[in-house]
Amino acid sequence: MRVILVFVDGLGIGKEDPEVNPMFSSRLPLLSELCGGKLPSSQHKQFNSQRSVLIPVNATLGVPALPQSGTGQAAIFTGVNAAKTFGKHFGPYPPLMLHPIIGEKNIFRRLTDRGKRATFTNAFPKRFFEYTESGTRRLTVTTLAWMMSGFKLLTAEALQENRAISADFTRDKWPELGHPEIEPTTCEEAGEHLWNIARDNDFTLFEYWLTDHAGHSQKKEFAVEVLERLDLFLSGFFRNFDFDDSLFVLVSDHGNIEDLSTKSHSRNPVPCILAGNKSHEASQRIKSLVHITPTILSVLS
Repeated sequence: MRVILVFVDGLGIGKEDPEVNPMFSSRLPLLSELCGGKLPSSQHKQFNSQRSVLIPVNATLGVPALPQSGTGQAAIFTGVNAAKTFGKHFGPYPPLMLHPIIGEKNIFRRLTDRGKRATFTNAFPKRFFEYTESGTRRLTVTTLAWMMSGFKLLTAEALQENRAISADFTRDKWPELGHPEIEPTTCEEAGEHLWNIARDNDFTLFEYWLTDHAGHSQKKEFAVEVLERLDLFLSGFFRNFDFDDSLFVLVSDHGNIEDLSTKSHSRNPVPCILAGNKSHEASQRIKSLVHITPTILSVLS
């Protein structure tokens, strides 16, 4: 049994209105199929079938104001209500006060302590490593959790060997980032690479943050491109997906891209899409962001 978690930053369940919600101006056949032939919206928040489940998840964590990435992602990847612990929503990076919790409670550490194989598939260019070596503590929850668990982030070499995934799927920007040896690929091929990586691990994480950037930009064309790339990526992933011995989970930390009428985040619920073995059982356990890690730990126990 394996679990693949695709974390999509800044994707909420919004109105079925193409004027403000780019999901309804985009071609998203795979996401639509997983959600019962309709995309997630305030009119279509839940769906159950033999192969997949859609549920709405509360991203507010019981705290006023707009959810933020630092505390929201900490809740997802530790199971701790980080916003309540810190006293408010905070982002985009987790506050220093939460670093010990992230280091101790993160899903990578808890799984590997149980003898499970876990991987964080995002590839990072050498510029990022120069940035981290400068001593910065401004790291996202995922990178911080992985590094605090004693693991090294994946490099351009891993990407070139298809052992890692580019944040944009297609690797178009890598030559500009100092890696002329990196050749482009398609979104679908990147999805196939993710499945190939996942086959050798108990838990696999990929983080897609361009959705949040597109939401903040309020640029509809950019938002549509980002969403359609995600759908193509998932189409490639599901070509060989083993529904009998794998669980796929897609979840977000807060709303954003679903409402381009504002630059800020939203308090909308976020979609959680599950597919494969134990998808119904897992969906019954998830009501809030804090339930993601405990649910995955239970599935892999």
